[in-house]
Amino acid sequence: MSSIFEIRCFPDDQALCAAAARDWLTLVQKSSGLHTAALSGGRIAKTFFAAVADLAKASGATLANVHFFWSDERCVEPTDPESNFRLAWENLLRPLGIAPDKIHRLKGESLPSAAVSEASHDIRRVVPLDGAGVPVLEMIFLGLGENGHIASLMPEAPPEVLESREPYAHVSHSPKPPPDRLTMTYPVLAAAENVWALVAGAGKEEALRDSLRADGTTPFARVLRSRRQTLIYTDLNEFATVRSK
Repeated sequence: MSSIFEIRCFPDDQALCAAAARDWLTLVQKSSGLHTAALSGGRIAKTFFAAVADLAKASGATLANVHFFWSDERCVEPTDPESNFRLAWENLLRPLGIAPDKIHRLKGESLPSAAVSEASHDIRRVVPLDGAGVPVLEMIFLGLGENGHIASLMPEAPPEVLESREPYAHVSHSPKPPPDRLTMTYPVLAAAENVWALVAGAGKEEALRDSLRADGTTPFARVLRSRRQTLIYTDLNEFATVRSK
């Protein structure tokens, strides 16, 4: 399948995150009933979470109908500075008073096999499934690593991760520390209603360029080829004229 995507360029990461926050809050307010979203970590996530919280407070928009999941997590305690949950808790969930029953964190402190089993059961319990039993989230937010990884799906991942049909998998020996991680799998990323990638900062140019090629080899390239549409927010303005192929 060819890669189908839309790129929206902004002058800096603050403008990028403000636009993504506005667009997502508009989408959430249009949702009738349950809205399911998966969050990522990374440098851009803190800025994005703060933008969402600030705009929601200023506009009176509510996220009370949103169930929050995570696209990946490091195998650390939830209070650890490396925790993706902690990043979201401090900058988004706590500031907006999100109810505990709407927060479906990945338990990085647990035995990885147990954490994967619990997370896979939980997401299937809450999120509608497609005909193949894959959870169909309304929104997944992704960052992009310098090596082209998304979530904790790394280049040259082992077959048990690449071919997993479960919603979540354990990644061991990650080339990017910490070595043990939990990640959403490719089928969940392919099935989501919306996937928005927030790509900001010097050092991401080559990874994004490779990902956008029809024969791209990065994990993000695989995601793009698996989907009907993916939206990319970036402050890398050299990509302003790039179109789907």
